[in-house]
Amino acid sequence: MRRDIADIALSGRLFAPHYAVAERCRCVAAAAMLRGTPDPKGRAVSQLLHGEDFAVLDIAGGWAWGYALADHYVGYVAMAALGAPVEPTHRVTAPLALLFEAPDIKSPVLAEWPMGARFTATVEGDFLAAGQGYIHRRHARGIGEADADPVAVAERLLGAPYRWGGRGAGGIDCSGLVQLALGLAGIDAPRDSDMQRALGHEIAPDAPLARGDLIFFPGHVGLMADGTRLLHANAHAMAVTIEPLADVVARLATSCDQPIVARRRLK
Repeated sequence: MRRDIADIALSGRLFAPHYAVAERCRCVAAAAMLRGTPDPKGRAVSQLLHGEDFAVLDIAGGWAWGYALADHYVGYVAMAALGAPVEPTHRVTAPLALLFEAPDIKSPVLAEWPMGARFTATVEGDFLAAGQGYIHRRHARGIGEADADPVAVAERLLGAPYRWGGRGAGGIDCSGLVQLALGLAGIDAPRDSDMQRALGHEIAPDAPLARGDLIFFPGHVGLMADGTRLLHANAHAMAVTIEPLADVVARLATSCDQPIVARRRLK
């Protein structure tokens, strides 16, 4: 809700001067930043990927205000990035998928869709015909087909730049990496690290860590690549990296008394 308007779903719980029925749209751009203010220079709070749904509650000055249906993150999105909703059949699983003009890798590239992008397509040989172009089948899979290992998903993005609010297009932040990796492994995850602390169960203080464990720091989160190394999108390297957990703890110990605030295991 805002001071002047709220989703009608909240009418029985919160007072607002005006209630609106959410209109479902989807992101038709390769990606679109979700911002805290209706301004292209406004601070990014999250990101919509191609094909993801957005619930619009208000439109003004070329900006839509509402929330992402996947995680209910609220913000402003440029109306030019939104279009009519469709039911997706496939999802990009490669770090980046090229949308070709024709089912030929030598044909012109029309767009670049990030990992996690959703689209509707039919199979044509080695390609997926996605309406406005063609995606190679090796870069995507059916919407219901999940990766067995979320860490393997995150490893595909090693070296990707760190981007505040990013979820994979042009960069990614720490909780965006965890959300994306878990999502492609069939595990729904909230957007922010503080909310992600509710996932799984706490690991005993004396228990060894294992691949896939979630490690939480003040305002930060990462996935264990194995028993000693952390995979995370971080502003220290300005990239998605793997490094010894001990190094991360030592670095943070200079600015906080308790570098690790939680250790969670999904299974």
